[in-house]
Amino acid sequence: MARNNKIVVPEAREALNQLKLEIASELGMPDYNSIDKGNLTSRENGYVGGYMVKKLVEDAQRQLTTK
Repeated sequence: MARNNKIVVPEAREALNQLKLEIASELGMPDYNSIDKGNLTSRENGYVGGYMVKKLVEDAQRQLTTK
């Protein structure tokens, strides 16, 4: 399956990577950067991505309400 997850704002790449590591750590995967993602279950990988999206949406909603 081809991956089309392109970062729309390339300058955000480092911040998104940092967020991914923070979320993974909160979910009990402190060494996420060095884990072979192929050895994780779909559920484990999905949690990290899902919580990233949840956090980004929450942050955007906060920004919208403070304008």
